[in-house]
Amino acid sequence: MPALVTSEVGRLRSVLVHSPGPELLAVTPSNRADYLYDDIIEAESAQREHRRFIAILERFTTVYEVRTLLADILANAESRDLLIRETMDIVPSEPLARDISELDAEALVRMLIEGREEPPGPIAKALNEYGYVLPALPNMFFTRDSCVVAGKHVLIGSMRYAIRWTEAIIMKALFMHHPALANAGLLYDGASERRVNYTLEGGDVHPLRRDLVVIGFSERSSPAAIDQLASTFFAETAVRDVIVVVMPKENTAIHLDMIFTQIDRGLCAIFPPHFIGPERLSVLHWRKGEDTIHECSDMFAALATCDMPLEPVFCGGERRTLQEREQWGSGCNFVAMRPGVILSYQRNDATLRELERMGFRVIPGNGFLGGAESVADGDRAVITFEGAELVRAGGGPRCMTCPVNRDDPWD
Repeated sequence: MPALVTSEVGRLRSVLVHSPGPELLAVTPSNRADYLYDDIIEAESAQREHRRFIAILERFTTVYEVRTLLADILANAESRDLLIRETMDIVPSEPLARDISELDAEALVRMLIEGREEPPGPIAKALNEYGYVLPALPNMFFTRDSCVVAGKHVLIGSMRYAIRWTEAIIMKALFMHHPALANAGLLYDGASERRVNYTLEGGDVHPLRRDLVVIGFSERSSPAAIDQLASTFFAETAVRDVIVVVMPKENTAIHLDMIFTQIDRGLCAIFPPHFIGPERLSVLHWRKGEDTIHECSDMFAALATCDMPLEPVFCGGERRTLQEREQWGSGCNFVAMRPGVILSYQRNDATLRELERMGFRVIPGNGFLGGAESVADGDRAVITFEGAELVRAGGGPRCMTCPVNRDDPWD
């Protein structure tokens, strides 16, 4: 089934994920900021939570694993050479290059994801110091950040921080060479970018309709890259309207999907202070064929201009303290299995109550997997799972999924 995504909510047919592994152990109190972590997560608990998440996904869709597909393509000389060459561009090391050339596919997958520690010399041993010649990828399980399918094409993220550049290289190789991810080509190749002021990450790119994309201008995505992406959309795809949300530069909202996600044909989840009232963010609208960028009064006015009215569901309900707490806990970050059926961390009680008020049935993941609960066609439902460790890495269900194929919900 070829890559095709024209919305955030169409029935999910296939998705690319990465189950976190030993690479999580590379994050320590002394280097957590370098790895973009606010906290140290307990690896076994995170892996257990992610397995439950995958089990729920598998009830709805075909799930592809990065490790499995990566091992597949490493049997191909062209894709293997691409991975090695571009990895060596990031971490130039002749000894590492020699080691890599001798590894079998399984060992090379392990090295690319889990990293390679630098052999310590006598002084390093005496001082109990260590380092990585090839850094581990503890953020890899946020597959949406480094890759987005938009229409029949693929956008490879140009990651803001060098610690994540290898993730983009891996995703580029997978979408270029694995038959399960067949597509119409790379619309944007961020893996080849190395400019700090020219960045774009997938959490900021939301294809809402085949002719409409919403993009977040966050601290991870730069105006120059957004300009290029919008122009490319207009020139090479059916996209006619691009809405840009000017994000706050704060670590609570590193991507648009931390404050906004669509959850049904006419519904979205939002962090209220950023979209309603005096603190609302600036919103820009660029229409194909127009030289002028229009500033809109708010997000919902911009969407209405594009004939895409959405009603908001408040993350955290009406109280500011709960809004802030649950937004921090990825309370706006949902992924849709089909229109009105979404997955969520179970911790955000006030947000789940708001969803119930909008007609969603809250279904615990254990009950769903055990057969005690089911979802009928036409039902609105939010299926919840434990994510107390996963959320401490700074993302939620949307971040952890890269949809490959969705039905068009408006066909």
